[in-house]
Amino acid sequence: MKYACIVAAVASVIVAAVASVIGAHACHAQEGVDKAKATAFYTQMFGGPLSHKTYACFVRRYDASHLAQHPKQKVSAMKLLVTAEHAPEDKTVNYSFRLGFKYRHRAGNFDSSGYCNHIVAENSGGEIRLGCGVDCEGGGIDVAMKDDKSALIRLERIRIWERNKADDDASNDLVAGTDDKIFRVDRADLHECAELVTDRKELAALRRK
Repeated sequence: MKYACIVAAVASVIVAAVASVIGAHACHAQEGVDKAKATAFYTQMFGGPLSHKTYACFVRRYDASHLAQHPKQKVSAMKLLVTAEHAPEDKTVNYSFRLGFKYRHRAGNFDSSGYCNHIVAENSGGEIRLGCGVDCEGGGIDVAMKDDKSALIRLERIRIWERNKADDDASNDLVAGTDDKIFRVDRADLHECAELVTDRKELAALRRK
């Protein structure tokens, strides 16, 4: 199922490339976020200025006390890797994400991934969020910064795959429930998120950071 989305993924990349030619910050203006606030948001997320390829890793393993207070939470651990990569030919920066997690009452490791299109300013409280989606109408996540050390992941539904399983057999959705709508994850060393990277060259580059 994951590979059945290749055509759609290619199409979305083409659309994104065309949009980037129009202007990297056009979406910021549309969503009411000025360039200065957008830059501050990304600097906070990545812990400093962006280089050619910059990563941010956030991890949370929910302890017994937390799970006891949230009995309906399906997730017991979560990892988020956000990547910013300069595209010189488009004079813009492309953002993507990889999400990994474990279920509370189900064995195995589960992953999702996709591209992040823009940031938006929420009307309530003025919170700035990075919007990320999965191809083929696979849902997605919003990522906000709680502070310099923690991020908040919000989701309604996101397509997931069981790691190391055939795509057709492993595809499913993580759907938000009473205790699975907002996840706080804490900034961690990049090595903590290495398991989310499948490309050898990218993995080597991440481990050198």
